[in-house]
Amino acid sequence: MQRDLVAGIDSSTQSCTIVLRRLEDGAVVAEARKPHPQTTPPRSEQAPEAWWQALVSAFGELTAYLPRIAGISVGGQGHGLVMLGADGLPLRDAKLWNDTEAARDALELRGKLSLTEWAQRTGSVPAPALTISKLAWTERVFPGLVSQAKRIMLPSDYLLYRLSGLAATERGVSSGTGYFNPFTNKWDYSLADLAVPGIDWEPVLPTIIGSSDASGQVQRIEGLEALEGAVVGAGSGDNMTAALGMGVREGDVVISFGTSGTLYGRTPIGIKDDTGSINGYADATDAFLPMITTLNSAKVTDAFRRILGVTTDEFDTMALAAEPGARGLVLVPYLDGERTPNLPNATGVLAGIRSDIEPGQIARAAVEGVICGLLEGGDLLAAEGLETDGRLIVTGGASRSRAYRQILADLTGKQIWSCNLPEAAAAGAAVQAAAAVEGRHTSQVAEQWEPRYEVVAEPRDVNVGRMEEVRGAYRAALPLGTWRKDNDRHDAAPTA
Repeated sequence: MQRDLVAGIDSSTQSCTIVLRRLEDGAVVAEARKPHPQTTPPRSEQAPEAWWQALVSAFGELTAYLPRIAGISVGGQGHGLVMLGADGLPLRDAKLWNDTEAARDALELRGKLSLTEWAQRTGSVPAPALTISKLAWTERVFPGLVSQAKRIMLPSDYLLYRLSGLAATERGVSSGTGYFNPFTNKWDYSLADLAVPGIDWEPVLPTIIGSSDASGQVQRIEGLEALEGAVVGAGSGDNMTAALGMGVREGDVVISFGTSGTLYGRTPIGIKDDTGSINGYADATDAFLPMITTLNSAKVTDAFRRILGVTTDEFDTMALAAEPGARGLVLVPYLDGERTPNLPNATGVLAGIRSDIEPGQIARAAVEGVICGLLEGGDLLAAEGLETDGRLIVTGGASRSRAYRQILADLTGKQIWSCNLPEAAAAGAAVQAAAAVEGRHTSQVAEQWEPRYEVVAEPRDVNVGRMEEVRGAYRAALPLGTWRKDNDRHDAAPTA
């Protein structure tokens, strides 16, 4: 049977999604999804075996297509710490990106080098999310455990390792570890030593390969025998593969409204921000993907929808019917602590509440709070030189919300664009798989397979005029010093 398909896998916090695309033209021919165990910060951990079982189960729904798959690649949740012992089994559950227990360890790491040096060497400053902080936490809480690891890798690396038997990674996902230099594309072992000294890091960490390269072939796997011999791509982070899937161009700004929120753009020049607010990640096309990431996005409106006892559509209708600024009600949406700004112990604040409050005000304030938080980060990216004159693209589960789309358009004064790829990260991993199969560059395949875009919201002049008022009220409700240069050392919960 002809191998005319590629499989892209999005192994996220919530689920494993597989998208099959035709090598000929990138058309999506099939999809499957299986859930992962639920987690909630501050401790957010999952068993790597659960990711593998979800992957195998999802492929099980695509049995008829397996003999046609020529290549596979994985876009995985970033930062997660996977440690394998001599027997190839995890030494403990993987600590995930949204786990905030390493806040103390991140603070200690920031004290070991100047913040400028951290940014110059990694593009980021240690924070609880980064893998280096999780390594330090593991050594503090489980002394000696890291030294027992024969392999230390990221979630996408682990799944590719299970597929091929080879330990490899690439620059996009590795640029979120805190011990990888995205400007030289090399591990920085001396930084890893700051977290856990005395480890021989070279044989423990995966081999760095190009984002467009193949890392091996699928080995014989029980239940997936038909995949044997398929090319295995390099893998990357889920945001990096999403950018491939969406065909993001320089000048575009992407906002992802998922459980977490991200705002990023593609640039040929790496950004080095010593405030720690911007992560200067690499992308999967030999360029860079500087990013702002928040812990609290769609989960915030999910929580208030549950409190109000309404459906998603009812919530959107309520939010859109309320006036901009929600008549003075402002939500600082740090419900589960926050990553950007770095406030791991924070809680949310509902400011300006009065006795005549109405449900629509709450709905409006929740959406505005999530969006305003991301736009604050977007202002920082623009100030650092990120070009923002292209499309404003929304993705993620909540990007289908009428309220998120329209209020974003009103708060930015820009058209809002969306593409016809509901599973961008998985679709982008398929782009990477096609590049590995055909010996092409990821950017070439991404351009050829660029999805169809449409404008999903236009700014309403009557509301755009109040943009600064709404954003000003949001800033006034923030804890003092939230976006200042000294914020990387701010660890207090906001107060009203």
